[in-house]
Amino acid sequence: MAENIAKTGDEARGDAGDIAGSLAAVRDRIAAAAAQAGRQASDVTLVAVAKTRPEADVRAACAAGQRVFGENRVQEAQGKYPQVRADVPDLELHLIGPLQTNKAADAVALFDVIETVDRPKLATVLAREMEKAGRRPTCLVQVNTGEEPQKAGVAPAEADAFIAQCRDELGLPVAGVMCIPPADEEPAMHFALLKKIADRNGLAVVSMGMSADYETGIAQGATHVRVGSAIFGARG
Repeated sequence: MAENIAKTGDEARGDAGDIAGSLAAVRDRIAAAAAQAGRQASDVTLVAVAKTRPEADVRAACAAGQRVFGENRVQEAQGKYPQVRADVPDLELHLIGPLQTNKAADAVALFDVIETVDRPKLATVLAREMEKAGRRPTCLVQVNTGEEPQKAGVAPAEADAFIAQCRDELGLPVAGVMCIPPADEEPAMHFALLKKIADRNGLAVVSMGMSADYETGIAQGATHVRVGSAIFGARG
């Protein structure tokens, strides 16, 4: 099965062995960071970010045992995953990019986790589409910890009220929070803030940390880290 997974699909940009080796290295670093923080490696889920990567790269990662993937765009994911999922039925797909309301129905149909619930209008539309589809992907609330005007996410001061609205008024299956800290600031303080928001709202999932800072995220309590270039190489 692993051989079939790896060889079916588009021609890979990179060598499957390179992806397997990079995955192993990232998993080792996750385990070391978890141990340093007094945690178990199993406490941290690796989300392999495959945006802009061909189907063959996803299959190579699947052949190396990876099952959780992140994508930024609904349309790209729609074209990439149907056959992969037929071959790898336990694959879990996360939406980690901004979601427009006109794509909410497609996102509900395709993704297992929507990590970027960031505004009341989107939350309302997602609740309606979940009711219509009879499918309830797990939701994470995106927090704009740096309050950057160009970046999506609810402001930290508004996070508690928005989480309550999503859960109590709209009935969304909110399991946690996510953030993308400012590129020019120390990520640890942003990760610590996100963890506090999760804890005081009784949320178990904290998605924070990417290729450059996932070990810092783990030290601050991340349950999910979103790693792309460290696995698949720099995007062309």
